[in-house]
Amino acid sequence: MGSLCVQSLWLLSLLSAALAAYDICSAKPKDLPLEPMCIYRSPEQDAAEVEPEPEKIPENTNPRVWELSKANSRFALSLYKHLAKEKAPTSNIFMSPISISTAFAMTKLGACNNTLAQIMNVFEFDTIKEKTSDQVHFFFAKLNCRLYRKKDQTTDLMLANRLFGEKSLAFNEMYQQISELVYGAKMMPLNFKEKPDESRKIINEWVANKTENRIQETLPDGVLNSNTMLVLVNTIYFKGQWKNKFDKEDVFNDDFFLSDSKTCTVSMMYQETKFRYGTFSNDKVQVLELPYRGEDITMVLILPFKGTPLSEVEESLELKKLTGWLDAMKETTVAVQMPRFHIEDSFSLKDKLQALGLEDLFDSHKARLPGMVEDEGNNLYISEAYHKAFLEVNEEGSEAAAVTAVVAIGRSINLNRERFIANRPFLLLIREATINTVVFMGHVADPCSKS
Repeated sequence: MGSLCVQSLWLLSLLSAALAAYDICSAKPKDLPLEPMCIYRSPEQDAAEVEPEPEKIPENTNPRVWELSKANSRFALSLYKHLAKEKAPTSNIFMSPISISTAFAMTKLGACNNTLAQIMNVFEFDTIKEKTSDQVHFFFAKLNCRLYRKKDQTTDLMLANRLFGEKSLAFNEMYQQISELVYGAKMMPLNFKEKPDESRKIINEWVANKTENRIQETLPDGVLNSNTMLVLVNTIYFKGQWKNKFDKEDVFNDDFFLSDSKTCTVSMMYQETKFRYGTFSNDKVQVLELPYRGEDITMVLILPFKGTPLSEVEESLELKKLTGWLDAMKETTVAVQMPRFHIEDSFSLKDKLQALGLEDLFDSHKARLPGMVEDEGNNLYISEAYHKAFLEVNEEGSEAAAVTAVVAIGRSINLNRERFIANRPFLLLIREATINTVVFMGHVADPCSKS
């Protein structure tokens, strides 16, 4: 036991030195002694499964960071499809998959056995061509450095995630050190046993502060009780200005077709300029990319053809198809009409992730999180995980937190222009374009609703 304590203290001193001496964004793997308690070793890849042609990796991108970005996109589509099937067709959906993935990667630091294997599988971390799971944390740090660097003075993209643990538990110092170094996050102890509602208010206040007060009341009344041991909350905030703003003089009232027989009135924005755009007849969609200032962050709109339900597009959507659309788009003059809208979404992640295969983490009997606490005998598990997101889109740009004449008439006719009229339900992505990392994802089924 004594030698183990000495080794732990030695590792902690190395980690503290790394924290003081290195910028995580410029550090190399050997600089960071990331040694979680348990390691997951990926199964050997069958030679028959190896891609026949190596894909082109974006310039100045670490191959493993590229793979992690793709893993996040696959998880995003899996979770999104589950939400789409679960919700009513007229309900809006909005979430931040990268925020969720990052927070659960942090949880993975303390996981062992089948709990660790399920996290690796559900979040697609086991698709990264590294033999062991500890390296995922290093590449997450690199991905986060790329995502959250300042794109433009008008752009803010900020992530915050945190674990709130019962204060009577002794959380592992190594776990806390690695969390702070790699993810910029600390464990916050709260008194769930004696003051669950006061703890809930503290968590909600923390979220509000991290999202410029755009997200309120993440945890509703009654969701925490004296048996709560750990709550995972993740937030992300984005605010950006369009590279090409919509003119306020070109906003007009128009119908948005909620269904074939039902409409609502929206403030429709209009502009005609060059955008990356594509029409894909086989898939019955138009795809438009609207860049924000700085151009690394973009919004991608996927609009089904008239008469094609959004659900039909969603059911067949996969990463290869989405990537094919994005790669095939060309810059062309497009007359764009899209509504102003403000949507919010909130949900418990617990049942969604359980349905995707992350079962043990939320089970008090099966969860194995010994790397989080000093006493390995503690039956620690994740009791709940909530996600709430907000998006507002207007002429200036977008703000998001993981938040009387048709102008086209009277304009000179450009025979070479394309038309993109988002007056029916559409899918949207906000992504980091250079490595195609999905930061936000959702669909707008009812822009007249606030939820």
